[in-house]
Amino acid sequence: MHDSRVQPGVSSGAAQWAPVAQVLNTALAEQRLVGAVVLVYQHGLALCRIAAGWADREARIAMAEDTVFRWASVSKPVVSAAVMRLVADGRVDLDEPITSWLPTFRPRLPDGREARISVRQLLSHTAGLGYRFFEADDQGPYAQAGVSDGMDASGIDLQENLRRIAKVPLLYAPGTSWGYSLAVDVLGALIEAVCNNRLPQAVEALVTRPLGMADAGFVCRDAARLATPYVNGGPVPHRLQEGEVVAPFDGTVGIIYSPSRALDAGAFPSGGAGMAGTADDVLRLLEALRTGHDGWMPGHLVAEMASDQTHGQALAAGPGLGFGLGFSVLRDPALADSPESPGTWRWGGAYGHAWWVDRPRGLTVVALTNTLYEGMSGRFVVELRDAVYQGLGG
Repeated sequence: MHDSRVQPGVSSGAAQWAPVAQVLNTALAEQRLVGAVVLVYQHGLALCRIAAGWADREARIAMAEDTVFRWASVSKPVVSAAVMRLVADGRVDLDEPITSWLPTFRPRLPDGREARISVRQLLSHTAGLGYRFFEADDQGPYAQAGVSDGMDASGIDLQENLRRIAKVPLLYAPGTSWGYSLAVDVLGALIEAVCNNRLPQAVEALVTRPLGMADAGFVCRDAARLATPYVNGGPVPHRLQEGEVVAPFDGTVGIIYSPSRALDAGAFPSGGAGMAGTADDVLRLLEALRTGHDGWMPGHLVAEMASDQTHGQALAAGPGLGFGLGFSVLRDPALADSPESPGTWRWGGAYGHAWWVDRPRGLTVVALTNTLYEGMSGRFVVELRDAVYQGLGG
């Protein structure tokens, strides 16, 4: 039992790998994070398993290893893996146009010409789509079209959101640039069409059930274990409110958040942002991709996912980064100022998450927090990365 008057630190009995525990406890003490679960595995063995801080600060519920988090973009590698499983089964071709399965999804170029969008371009975010939350204000084309980013209480279904996305002109010709986007939501509709099933059931059959991701899904099945989300701010993070808008980047209109969406079975399943689950669920997916999981994902398709699909372009995701099929790929550690190995996979989630896989070192790291945006793009993420590699000896 934790003393309710103090912030619970690293849980007793946990594998408390000192470099990581120190970084996490400092972030908690400085109130940059409210709570977190951090898992560090090498060659399939646990180097570190830490649950610390509060899952719900006001209710004094301590963070636990089986706490469930709203994943936001941690959903993307799951749904991307589901697409790749369909590729493995011969049911989808990476270079076929999306209209082979979604004949009415035909967004046009700014000059009105129709564009050919492939499955590969959607997986690699090179299709020309965007996100509403990147727009400068609520007069942007996605906002005007009523497009949902998959984290709000929109009240529309997946097909209606696709219809709205398709009304907006593409930002660039497919394959000519890179832009983080709603592409994985479109892939969710592709999965539904190929499987003739709703996305939650299809993803369960293709990914989460075979990998034993017991708590992963588009609706949280155990509300008592669901972490309360918080937003960084002074003097301490505040509880995220229903409908609150928080911009992840300066100069953007920001994300409309609906924390209740994770408990709403009526909300459309957003392939890019709509899942929830535990840190161990994420670990199971990443380890399955790292190892191939005894043929669950064929080696040549893992290699395809891990290959930079952006032809050496400079990406807004950061210096030295490329993008594969579902996550970023480290092209140049020196340019990125990173101790990670070349080819390291990495991404995160707007509710406060970061993960990476360094295959040359056999390393998988998952850090799910309940504090945005420190846990996704704040100091904690860099400090955690550096602590892990310090602990490995550089």
